[in-house]
Amino acid sequence: MIRFAPETPDDWWEVEALYDLCFAPGREALSSYRLRDDVERVAAMCRVARDESGVLAGAIRVWPIAVGDAPALLIGPIAVHPTHQGEGLGGALIRDCIAQSQGWDRALLVGDAPYYGRFGFRLLKDVVMPPPTNPERVLGLELSPGGWDGIVGTVRRASSETS
Repeated sequence: MIRFAPETPDDWWEVEALYDLCFAPGREALSSYRLRDDVERVAAMCRVARDESGVLAGAIRVWPIAVGDAPALLIGPIAVHPTHQGEGLGGALIRDCIAQSQGWDRALLVGDAPYYGRFGFRLLKDVVMPPPTNPERVLGLELSPGGWDGIVGTVRRASSETS
């Protein structure tokens, strides 16, 4: 039995260790991390998944960003401990996270279209992530009808006006 809960400050080190385990060294050099620098996470959407023993099985984090002048969410990183991969936990984390998105119109992530397309994410051809991001991996999800309509431009860090 896996339980989902908001990430708390006490979870921070465990989540970071999970990200270190699941992602390549130097993960923090990616352009998406520059969008997160000194920006507060969207705490209600940052989720952890724990097994029946209380061991961290997965985590997902979310940050506010802007696309052009429009506020948006940057979903990720998403990680599932290797002992729980293949159980559908990544998808469950995504669905649980998105269920917490009240008040937001759009979300973005950088990932594989065939995987994230199952959750409604689609390629954003008119949205540019800072380099060196592959444009074929910039995906968006409408959190409200028409949430991405007319939204174009470069992804940038959130300012106090967009978050």
